[in-house]
Parts: sequence; structure tokens; C-alpha cells
Amino acid sequence: MSYDLFIFAGEVSGDLHGQKLLKELYALNPKLKVKGVGGPKMRAVGMDCMIPMEEFQVMGFSDILASLPKLYKKFKSIKKEILANEPKGVITIDYPGFNLRMAKALAKKGSSAKRIHYICPTVWAWGKRRIPKMERYLDRVLTILPFEANLFSKDRLDVTYVGHPLISRIGTHCYDPHWNKKYGIENERSILSIFPGSREKEIHRNFPLQIKVAKKMQKDNPDLFLAISCADDRFLPLLKKQKEEDLAVITSEHSYELMRASHLAIATSGTVTLELALHHIPTVVTYAINPLDVFIAQTIFRIDLSYFALPNIIFSGELFPELFGPDLKEEALYQKMQEFMISEYLRSTCIENCKKLKNFLGKKDASKEAARVVLTSSLP
Repeated sequence: MSYDLFIFAGEVSGDLHGQKLLKELYALNPKLKVKGVGGPKMRAVGMDCMIPMEEFQVMGFSDILASLPKLYKKFKSIKKEILANEPKGVITIDYPGFNLRMAKALAKKGSSAKRIHYICPTVWAWGKRRIPKMERYLDRVLTILPFEANLFSKDRLDVTYVGHPLISRIGTHCYDPHWNKKYGIENERSILSIFPGSREKEIHRNFPLQIKVAKKMQKDNPDLFLAISCADDRFLPLLKKQKEEDLAVITSEHSYELMRASHLAIATSGTVTLELALHHIPTVVTYAINPLDVFIAQTIFRIDLSYFALPNIIFSGELFPELFGPDLKEEALYQKMQEFMISEYLRSTCIENCKKLKNFLGKKDASKEAARVVLTSSLP
């Protein structure tokens, strides 16, 4: 069966971006036919799913290497599907290692589909070698950070800043005023929240240290209530092993309510750190990686960044303290958390700087703008 667009998302964040994009596409063109690869959110909107997104989820350089044969097989089947049906447009969301190779393969095969990439790879941080390839094999890039458009030649590639999706997502969220009652949290409690990650391996690598430090903080500050955010219900058994009285596991439906109610937070690096910043919550960012990944990152990919956490990159300074790889130690994390706990100056400075981030990102509704650009580019 023929269709208008093929959309690919290979990870949790991409599934969320894809869901919002699909809703806006269908709002603009209810008769639009879309096939692709997506997660539960994209499937729920009504996209004809070729392969579930869950089959593409890998983490870290060593995990990617082990998964290459499986990923290559899926790559070939997707390429064959697109070339056989020739949709008007192919929209790839994030997941650049896979998606940019797909754009190149389709271009070399002479595909007539417009190749549009949503969520620019972090070429401003590392992988600048991707810029010429993107300019050669893509028709359009939709960026969610305003400075990214200036990285590309305007004569070689159409680049559009569509706004950051979190601006509209947080701005339109309907907060449940009674969410805390479901978890037995009293209104006046000061909450230390933990956001351990959206992938199982992230949780295994970061959560044990995060919860250990959080409990130490609670012991020193008895008024603290500990709350653990669960990004996916399948992680509930893993996180609910903690059965202390002043502790609750919060499901994803109340993630933003937890953020807004938190006094401070510990978070595994990812989009959640920007969500916390836009909620003005002082946070310490962690990211535990194994020694092999550290070696690959430093010696092969030559990653040498001043900051790794997204709020810090946007802010061009330390908005949130961050502890990555060998710097992530129990005492270091505890010290950073205690500083936020006892210093009102550090807390208030962090909160004021968080408020500035929204000005950097602007007011555009990213999903609506992206949908408009996709349709005008591929279905004029």
C-alpha cells in the first residue's frame, strides 16, 4: 500500500517527538498516510508501524558494536521498504548514526523522497565531519536549538529552527493539583527527587549511587521526602525495591508534577535535565559510563566538551553541577547536593539562571512548526 510519509524514531525521546509531530501532521492533513518505525506513543496516534522502536534501543559505544548485525539487517529492510514505495518524504528523528546513513543510502539509490531530519545531531559538540555529509544527502534539517542553523552553509542545505519541543509541552501541561495524594506525600514536605533515566542500563549504572546519596541526604535532613521518577512502567519492579517509609516511586504521568514540587533533584543526563531546568529545579546531573566507553569517547571520537548536560550547553556555563564518568563518586555527588541544600545563594542563583533558558529557546511551538515545514517541503 502506498503512503505519503515514512517516519523513523529509534529511541524514547524520538518517540515522544514523533507523537507530537504526527498529531500536528494529521491536524493539518487528516487524510495523510504515514508508515514508519516508532514506539508506543507514535503507534497510539495511528501510524502504520513497520518495526517497533524498542528493537533499536541500544546504549553506549560497546552496546552499539554488539548490536551492529541486528541493526544492519533492519537497516536493509527499511531501505528496501522506502525504495519500493517511494513516499513523498522520509522524516528521520534524532538517532543520527542510523538515520544519516539511511539518508545517504537513499540518495545514492536515487530516491525521490524528500529527506528531512528532525533534531539536529550534536555537530556543534563533536562529529563536525557529519556537516558535509548532511549538506550532501539531506534536503532539510529541522533544529530545536537556535544556534544550530549557523553551523551549515545556507547555499547547500535548508535549515529551519522550529523551536524546542519542551517549551510548548511544559507550557500546555495540565498539572494535577492532587497528584501527591496518590503517593502519600504531604503538601508541606520538601522533596528530593531522583530521575534515574529512561533506559534500563542507565538505571542500573546510575541509580544505585543516586539512591545511596539521596538516603544519606535524608539522614542528614530528616524533613526530606525521597521521590523516584519512573520513566516507564516496566521499570517499576526495579525501582520499587526501595521500601522505606519516606520514599515513593512516581509514575511517568506525574513526572512534571514531581518536578514542579521538588526542592532539589538528582538526574541522569538526558532531556530530563532540560525539563528540570525549565521547571527551575536545582539539580545535580550524573552519568555513569563504563571504562571502555570512556576510552572510545576520548581516544577514537576525541570528545572534549566543556559541559555535557544540555542545560549547561545551552547556558554556556555551569547551570547544573555535572558528574560524568570517573568524576562520578559518592562523596562528590553528596557534596554537590549538600551545597544546594544549605546555600540559599547557590539555590537562588541556579533558579534565576534557569529562568533565563526560556529566553534563549524562544516561543515557537516546535511540533506545529515542524509539521508545517514537513508538509510544505514534501507535499507542496
